[in-house]
Amino acid sequence: MADTFTQRYALVTGANKGIGFEICRQLASKGMKVILASRNEKRGIEARERLLKESRSISDDDVVFHQLDVADPASAVAVAHFIETKFGRLDILVNNAGFTGVAIEGDISVYQECLEANIIAAQGGQAHPFHPKTTGRLIETLEGSKECIETNYYGTKRITETLIPLLQKSDSPTIVNVSSTFSTLLLQPNEWAKGVFSSNSLNEGKVEEVLHEFLKDFIDGKLQQNHWPPNFAAYKVSKAAVNAYTRIIARKYPSFCINSVCPGFVRTDICYNLGVLSEAEGAEAPVKLALLPDGGPSGSFFSREEALSLY
Repeated sequence: MADTFTQRYALVTGANKGIGFEICRQLASKGMKVILASRNEKRGIEARERLLKESRSISDDDVVFHQLDVADPASAVAVAHFIETKFGRLDILVNNAGFTGVAIEGDISVYQECLEANIIAAQGGQAHPFHPKTTGRLIETLEGSKECIETNYYGTKRITETLIPLLQKSDSPTIVNVSSTFSTLLLQPNEWAKGVFSSNSLNEGKVEEVLHEFLKDFIDGKLQQNHWPPNFAAYKVSKAAVNAYTRIIARKYPSFCINSVCPGFVRTDICYNLGVLSEAEGAEAPVKLALLPDGGPSGSFFSREEALSLY
């Protein structure tokens, strides 16, 4: 167990591939001891081996693997026990594990069309109906939506709450929640949900009431009637909830640096490799926030460009 604060320790969830894998690489290359965590043990071990093979500047003990299913409370407890036993504390937590809740039927270019239409709407401050030019179709099921919310919001909350005691032992505790431009309330047509997420009296109970009502309306076939997002519905609601949770815990732990960030439109398998940024480029903004100096912003949501412009 370390007895000095000169070494910093970071945990990255969902890190066996994509942005999470690159966050591990960049943090380790900057001197962090990194716990590469993934739900699938075999893929996680292979990811660590690939990282060491590809990165000559990273030594064998710079990155360790630990299995972590963010949807499993016992798994969260196990990784906390591992960190406490091996390192004694945690300095950086990157909640990267995520799920879109969306599948494609037919031409996958409909996915990119929809993403780009939403990004334009978010940047322009006004949502517009999406009419795909391709024959592809976005499929959003109840089970997929449940998994999306469980992973994105409840998984983030579960891991954060479990690891808070270890982060409190750090002299510079930092949490980065990987979010999305789709979390913007400009893409949230349900005025009640929008009001909850933007409220100054926000609390976890109110956030989770929104998630409950969304799933209830999904079951009852009332998503359109009650004005939930017409596409990427669970993803948009869950990521808005992540941003809200970020604000809540930042207030609760004022000595922490806690922010959420959109890494940009990145070419990962979660996006059918249709993004405009490489995985390494997508990791840059979360890493920048993970390494903010003391006294940096907390409780904020950043786009990639905003995060990279800090300091």
